[in-house]
Amino acid sequence: MNQNTRLNVAIIGSGNIGTDLMIKVMRNSRYLSMGAMVGIDATSDGLARATRMGVATTHEGIDGLINLPSFDQIRIVFDATSAGAHAKHNELLQQHGVKVIDLTPAAIGPYVIPVVNLKEHLAGTNINMVTCGGQATIPVVRAVSRVSRVRYAEIVASIASKSAGPGTRANIDEFTETTSQAIVSVGGAEQGKAIIVLNPAEPPLMMRDTVLCLTDADADTDAIRQSIEQMVKEVAAYVPGYRMKQDVQFDTIPADQPINIPGIGWVSGIKVSVFLEVEGAAHYLPAYAGNLDIMTSAALAAADQIAAQMIAAGQGGHHE
Repeated sequence: MNQNTRLNVAIIGSGNIGTDLMIKVMRNSRYLSMGAMVGIDATSDGLARATRMGVATTHEGIDGLINLPSFDQIRIVFDATSAGAHAKHNELLQQHGVKVIDLTPAAIGPYVIPVVNLKEHLAGTNINMVTCGGQATIPVVRAVSRVSRVRYAEIVASIASKSAGPGTRANIDEFTETTSQAIVSVGGAEQGKAIIVLNPAEPPLMMRDTVLCLTDADADTDAIRQSIEQMVKEVAAYVPGYRMKQDVQFDTIPADQPINIPGIGWVSGIKVSVFLEVEGAAHYLPAYAGNLDIMTSAALAAADQIAAQMIAAGQGGHHE
């Protein structure tokens, strides 16, 4: 395989996430090349930056992308718009044989966390990057569930209010539903719940995530700790600012003093508590916006692996 071979990609959405992702593609990607930046606001900073960096642009949305002379060379498209807009975008792009990586909570394609299940979906035509909270916490849930039964998992994602743009705010309900579903389907918990907190503190605080898992009373705590620590290292390989704030905590909930979890009832066992922090790389967004950085980092990691496989299979030319 020619190591200089790269696939052309486009990004739909010239806001914070799309612009940060563009910079990551241009600086950090091994197999991708920026083919187009797509927006709907001709005056957006993202489109202006793309133009300065020599990237083709359009402010006419998905229709403008399809009408670009270079569109037939675009093999992968990142969608960083909204859950509502993604359905239309995906339908049109699938007609042209373009692979789609969805950074909205639309969840048309399977939920994908690079370190957990990307290999199963490398050939997919649409993959969903869950949510920022999902990318940060579901690897930890999976780390626990691969060595012990997880009867219930709850995650709390706390992000700086300033890092939550209009897209994030419009998708709060989808965030909690999508993340809760992925805690079960990808994380391996029997039941899951997700909570997001927009913290208005000034100066803005970094993204913090709390992961709580309820395991059986006879769970091997050493195996759980080692599994979590290994998983955190694997995530940090593509999100350098991802780390645990303290050691994994274990609390015994005795059978004669059970706790009541709504929807499950009275339970006992071992509560596993993991406290995470995600610091952004500050390519375009502030360092406190780790919630956006982990989404763009995960999407790039996924796209690079998909592109490597496509190039190896000789699929690097024009799309259908």
